[in-house]
Amino acid sequence: MQFVGLFRVTRSLFVCICLQVIAAAGAIRHEDLVSLSEKSFQSLPTNQTTAAQLVEQEPAIFTGSEVRIRDDDQTLTHFAVALKGAAWTDPDSIALMVMQTMLGAWNKNAVSGKHSGSEMAQKIGANNLAESVMAFNTNYTDAGLFGVYAVAKPDTLDDLSYCIMHELTRLIYQAAPDDVARARNQLKSSLLLHMDGTSAIAEDIGRQILTYGRRVPLAELFARIDAVDVNTVKRVGTRFIADQEVAIVAMGPTQNLPDYNWFRRRTYWNRY
Repeated sequence: MQFVGLFRVTRSLFVCICLQVIAAAGAIRHEDLVSLSEKSFQSLPTNQTTAAQLVEQEPAIFTGSEVRIRDDDQTLTHFAVALKGAAWTDPDSIALMVMQTMLGAWNKNAVSGKHSGSEMAQKIGANNLAESVMAFNTNYTDAGLFGVYAVAKPDTLDDLSYCIMHELTRLIYQAAPDDVARARNQLKSSLLLHMDGTSAIAEDIGRQILTYGRRVPLAELFARIDAVDVNTVKRVGTRFIADQEVAIVAMGPTQNLPDYNWFRRRTYWNRY
């Protein structure tokens, strides 16, 4: 119900902005604007609780768990392994973005094939372990999700799971300076390529206003990305990956996918 209230507030604010734009263009009389405003805002909740207060009252709780929907009629298994990530305003959110880029993504039909900068993609491509794989880093107001999503044939799930968990935990113990530098440059290039038009720029401005309360200049964002080094990756990996709970979701022929305890055990190395 809280989310419904927030949606109504957001919708009403959007209507208000649209009405102000129309009025500023001179295409509507003041009396008509007042009438439209009264109709649009009559269902606006009177509760003054903000989104930040709701988060403080009911913070997100990440619980280790798994959900499997077995369907042997499907030819491929879709599954994701996630750990608790960082909120938008968390100082380590930028480091997780770099780490996501280090893990990278791979698709069987991609032109690059196994010749990728990501070591995880190289191993998966060279051994034909998956149809596609993609690291993700999703930020929310008070938490996040960091992990890997993959699509694979049932007979490769065991080896694929080992490769994914090995590369995730390798960020803690064996992150290489060259990999970090490559990921920083790739991340900055990706951010610039996404701002290739007015619509993308407007979306970026709106997202940053909602999450940070201001628009972060590219110079500041790039400086924060450049500040991520090997030690930062290892520290953030220790915080979010080492001996932490995982969430697993899978659909398809899942009989060869290791169980929860298998994944949980591989969030750390006893020696390296």
